[in-house]
Amino acid sequence: PDLIRTQAWKNVKLKKFNVEAPTKPVYPGKLHPIIQLINEIREIFLSMGFEEIRGPLVESAFWNFDALFTPQDHPAREMHDTFYLKKPSTVRLPREELVYRVAKTHENGWKTGSKGWGYSWKTELAQQAILRTHTTATTIRYLAEHGTPPVKVFSVDRVYRNERVDYKHLAEFHQIEGIIVDKNVTLRDLMGVLREFYWKLGFKKVQFWPSFFPYTEPSIQSTVYVDEYRAWVELCGAGIFRPEVTVPLGVRVPVLAWGGGFERIAMLRLGLDDIRDLYRNSLGWLRQTSVIL
Repeated sequence: PDLIRTQAWKNVKLKKFNVEAPTKPVYPGKLHPIIQLINEIREIFLSMGFEEIRGPLVESAFWNFDALFTPQDHPAREMHDTFYLKKPSTVRLPREELVYRVAKTHENGWKTGSKGWGYSWKTELAQQAILRTHTTATTIRYLAEHGTPPVKVFSVDRVYRNERVDYKHLAEFHQIEGIIVDKNVTLRDLMGVLREFYWKLGFKKVQFWPSFFPYTEPSIQSTVYVDEYRAWVELCGAGIFRPEVTVPLGVRVPVLAWGGGFERIAMLRLGLDDIRDLYRNSLGWLRQTSVIL
């Protein structure tokens, strides 16, 4: 500094510095790529006016299935798809009036305009303790207590399924979930929200096509175009909650809903072909992975 300040450097012969010489690599601390991407997704939804919500990992079958009009004999509720707990084996149900409405909706449609499923609903099956299989259990819980419009909430959290682990399946993974509750919202609004979300994530080409899901009608699938694959990749399912879901909760306005896998987005962003690589924590991969800004 003194040489520069006094300009004495003009009269001093300085040693040449080779800017191309190899140096010892430096590995500063940084967030795991998964955490970085989750934070990015949170920032996007918050910038779009959403509020983040969280829910319990151990859930009742009532919130995970029954409140979503999933019949008690549905294959998704079998042990080969869902993790059931031994301790605790049961979970306390919500207020009796809500349980009654859901039960009657399953049995005969209650006041929803539906015929229901036509079977005798069992309380003991709804009380079963499980590891939640989707974050829709969180949003439906929230909707039961905060159904007065307008509502805009999202969740990015862990879910569990009794899956055989391979290059595209995990038993524990993350889901991105959200709902919008308002008087005049339509499917067109839902597609607009999803298009903006994916655009902010860097996916410029987004398409939708009709689909089917048990608790939304109409239902759609969203896909994005990935240049590296030269193909359209499915990212989430969406739709408008059926009256059999919303009416028992006391909600009489449209509820836009969507949910999709987080890990698929992470694989596309990080250039991975095997979902297991996201959690193997290879030191070499972690060091080389770019920081998501």
